[in-house]
Amino acid sequence: MYELELHKIRAAELVRRAADERLVREARRARKAAARGSARQEHERTVSAGTDRERFAHAA
Repeated sequence: MYELELHKIRAAELVRRAADERLVREARRARKAAARGSARQEHERTVSAGTDRERFAHAA
């Protein structure tokens, strides 16, 4: 009977540990996705057309 109780405690601990590790993986995945999303937004910013045209000389 004692061994059965130890087995149940160990099994419950493994289930808790697996849930914690799954939560950590999900948090890392969400953080990476948020970082990728913000990086995409930085690269996709629009450039104001008025100031860029004044910087370059007109083609002949």
